[in-house]
Amino acid sequence: MEISSKENTQFFSNNTILPVDRSSFKSESSASKEKQSCCGGIKIFLGALSFAYFAKALSGSYLKSTITQIERRFDIPSSLVGVIDGSFEIGNLLIIILVSYFGAKLHRPRIIGAGCLIMSAGTFLIAMPQFFMGRYRYERFPSTINSTVSLSPCLQDKSQTPLSTLEKSHAKINAGCEKEAGSSMWIYVLLGNLLRGIGETPIQPLGITYIDDYAIEENAALYIGCVQTVAIIGPIFGFLLGSLCAKLYVDIGFVDLDSITITHKDVQWVGAWWLGYLIAGVISVLSSIPFWFLPKHLPKRESRKDSSTSSEQSKFITEDNKDQHKSYQQQVKIAEMAKDFLPSLKNLFGNPVYILYLCASIIQFNSLIGMVTYKPKYIEQQYGQTSSKTNFVIGLINIPAVAFGIFSGGLIMKKFRISVLGAAKLSLGSSFFGYLLLLSLFAMGCENSDVAGLTVSYHGTKQTTDYDQALFSECNSGCACSKNDWDPICGENGVTYISACLAGCQASNGSGKNTVFFNCSCVGTLESPSQSSSAVVGQCQKGNECPKMFLYFLVISVITSYTLSVGGTPGYILLLRCIKPHLKSFALGIYTLAIRVLAGIPAPVYFGVAIDTTCLKWGSRRCGGKGACRLYDSSALRYVYLGLTLVLGTVSIFFSVAVLWVLRKRSSPQDETLSANGERGACGTKSRKDNFIDSDLLIQTTYWPEKETRL
Repeated sequence: MEISSKENTQFFSNNTILPVDRSSFKSESSASKEKQSCCGGIKIFLGALSFAYFAKALSGSYLKSTITQIERRFDIPSSLVGVIDGSFEIGNLLIIILVSYFGAKLHRPRIIGAGCLIMSAGTFLIAMPQFFMGRYRYERFPSTINSTVSLSPCLQDKSQTPLSTLEKSHAKINAGCEKEAGSSMWIYVLLGNLLRGIGETPIQPLGITYIDDYAIEENAALYIGCVQTVAIIGPIFGFLLGSLCAKLYVDIGFVDLDSITITHKDVQWVGAWWLGYLIAGVISVLSSIPFWFLPKHLPKRESRKDSSTSSEQSKFITEDNKDQHKSYQQQVKIAEMAKDFLPSLKNLFGNPVYILYLCASIIQFNSLIGMVTYKPKYIEQQYGQTSSKTNFVIGLINIPAVAFGIFSGGLIMKKFRISVLGAAKLSLGSSFFGYLLLLSLFAMGCENSDVAGLTVSYHGTKQTTDYDQALFSECNSGCACSKNDWDPICGENGVTYISACLAGCQASNGSGKNTVFFNCSCVGTLESPSQSSSAVVGQCQKGNECPKMFLYFLVISVITSYTLSVGGTPGYILLLRCIKPHLKSFALGIYTLAIRVLAGIPAPVYFGVAIDTTCLKWGSRRCGGKGACRLYDSSALRYVYLGLTLVLGTVSIFFSVAVLWVLRKRSSPQDETLSANGERGACGTKSRKDNFIDSDLLIQTTYWPEKETRL
């Protein structure tokens, strides 16, 4: 009986325990499946978003690397190139509000995927003019092109060239003028960049919020940090791609490269700028594919569910009542938002710290955007470097310095638990020392190349007279030369001449890159006027000191980029800590809008206009009119480019000092002590935990418009 009693007890206990075990097993299984689904889905989205960030950063930085190539290919001034560069911001602004508001209510991954496709379409459109403009034409004396027949560059009378040939050439030029008017195809580059800006818009706001909604809270900062890190890697590859394409001739695959008489060191050289856009377009298309297979919503972890609702039951009640009260709640929300908009705006602009920091940021970004946009041009013109080498240096040295600076700023904030007032000091110190270092670059320039008739006279003295008249001298008075030509040759005396004709050369030998000009009456003028000398194709190299100056420039430029970047994270934290919590999103929106409208769009334009004023020799279009600049005044370019950057930077520092002064005035010594302990800051009250958890997050998520391509 005892045995049977025990067996019965065991039997009933098994019957009662077994169902519990199964249910618990099922719940554990479903929980683990949900966890795997959640983690797997968010990691797939993270990979896709990182690739999309890489694609947009690569195409954006590649555009910066091709500024000079586009200018030469379409024969346009720097100011017009600035308009093309600013069109990206215009495209972004056109739909940023619509995307930010409606995108969150729709299928976010698919909207990002559509944005990537639009971005790729814009990138392809930028490259399209190459296939419809015909072959690139550069100015060259006929004997250097395709013959070994000795022709006289100095046409002492036009009878040397048969009249029929002259008439035919003029007829071809006149007939080609209507077709050449289609060289306004730079408009397609502008429209493509505009479209690229439209396509890029949903990637950042929708992608970051999607991660924040569905990632585990403790992993969200890490994930967003990964995305931003990849975004900084993108420009490195963008500039390296620009370096590679700049070495390839623009019409590679369409012409016989042996017939090309210029090298990548020539000022007329145009690289295969379009090739990089095709590669960037393909990458953008590939980046869009994963988003079409991702769900609108991912399953949330239990911790995220519990934080959003008090209980599972309340969640179901909310879901049941949602349909009934949806329209009413939306009407109430819209009415409340409309009613609260103006007071919020007034509150925001009534905050002196916010408005002063906004002004400081706008002016500083004007300085940085203008400097970065024309940095490749400055290096090429000031130090005589090729486009390929310039892009390689920027991509491999400058961009990593910026990334390391941003990381260092966040690390300093975290390690030393810096207060709001300390963040303002760090941001100000970063700007002050960065622009102080930039000041030293004035002493690290190269002198103008000796170009007869432009920077020096034909007698070797410095040029002070009107350039157009000074192009002609007694030594070339017997030649029928045009002042509009740009076919430079280098005399054996180390002086560059605008053309063989203006050098007074009577004969030539060889063809292509190996052409040598003889009996050049102007070349011998400097040393021994009685003796005529020879010259070769291409410009003379800059002085012997220039390579050393370029090395110094690189070192200071890298240190400056790092120093200025260190202040990015502290400045961003200062911005957020001085705003009421419910106004943070609105404040960031106004901040981003102001930076794009008042810095991203105008800065490249007026920097380009200022740089154009330093041009010594403009190219001429086939049908008349001013083309791209062929030669800049190195000294004037240095003072305009660095001077404009420093003036804007100095003004921004004054605003930063005003921010610091207001913060000191608003915070008592007790507040500063408490702020150092993390309990209370100069701009408000926060717990230590809240203050530094958010600080850790900002180390990873610090973002401003296109920060990855700015320095």
